[in-house]
Amino acid sequence: MDFRICEYIVEIAKEENITKAARNLFVSQSALNQQLLKLEKDLGTQLFFRSRTDWHPTEAGKIYLEGAMKAILIKQETYKKIYDITHAGDSELKIGLTPGRGIHMFTTIYPKLHEKFSNMKITPIEMGVYNQRDALADGTIDIGFVTLCKDQRANYDYDLIGEEEMVVLVPKVHPICEGIENNSEIFPVINLKALEFEPFTVMSTKSSNRQIIDNIFNRNGFIPNILMETNNTASIPSLVETSLCCAIVPRYYVDPHNDSYRCFTLPSHPTWDLCIASRKGAYLTDAEKEFIRLAKEYWQSHLIAPQTN
Repeated sequence: MDFRICEYIVEIAKEENITKAARNLFVSQSALNQQLLKLEKDLGTQLFFRSRTDWHPTEAGKIYLEGAMKAILIKQETYKKIYDITHAGDSELKIGLTPGRGIHMFTTIYPKLHEKFSNMKITPIEMGVYNQRDALADGTIDIGFVTLCKDQRANYDYDLIGEEEMVVLVPKVHPICEGIENNSEIFPVINLKALEFEPFTVMSTKSSNRQIIDNIFNRNGFIPNILMETNNTASIPSLVETSLCCAIVPRYYVDPHNDSYRCFTLPSHPTWDLCIASRKGAYLTDAEKEFIRLAKEYWQSHLIAPQTN
């Protein structure tokens, strides 16, 4: 298989549009169409159903795409191994990062990574956990920093960084907060049922965090009154500050000294994992191993261990 043609076909399938694919590939639409027509002639079958607004693969196209993606990944793995031996030629490390804290971590550790691999292009790409799965599968990223629980892990390799607890935020004006001061890293335990009729702000269903939060509500026997859904975890505590809602958020985003809300822990101390994800059995370059080492070093001082009763 011609790697260049493989990349062309994969890009058309990804964009579901030949015009967008041509733009991404920096080739003319007519040139890309000619390459596709030639391939279809060689194969004796059509690879895409075509319409003005939607291109999607035929059954033959799906088979070709499966092989093309495997070929591209094999090429990437081969080039990575050769670069590790020779440290010559162009090389790029593409890292998937969860929004917010993933980028903050990267900007902190990047100088050390760049110092050690100064000839390498290091590209951070901010995306959610579920999008990182797809990006790992098709080679868009090499490794990813993800936050998820164990039953959300797919068929990838995961290098555990640590566990993080989900905690409850309640506006200071709520009666349940009476007499409680935010002056300690140890939070009192709350019965979530006491907040059954309060509004909550939660992450959107596109977030790996949402499944965890939904499970918490389910175990406590009620469906929450959702005031708002958001894609930005960092914005949730500020909404609680306004006394508009309650929330359940990862411990990283909680300020125990904020006087506008009170922090609580749940009896079960629900957690999720911070991990580095990579393709199953994929070769890890020296640069990827160094990124993992630096990420673990960073979170040793930034990740707060789950609370116990």
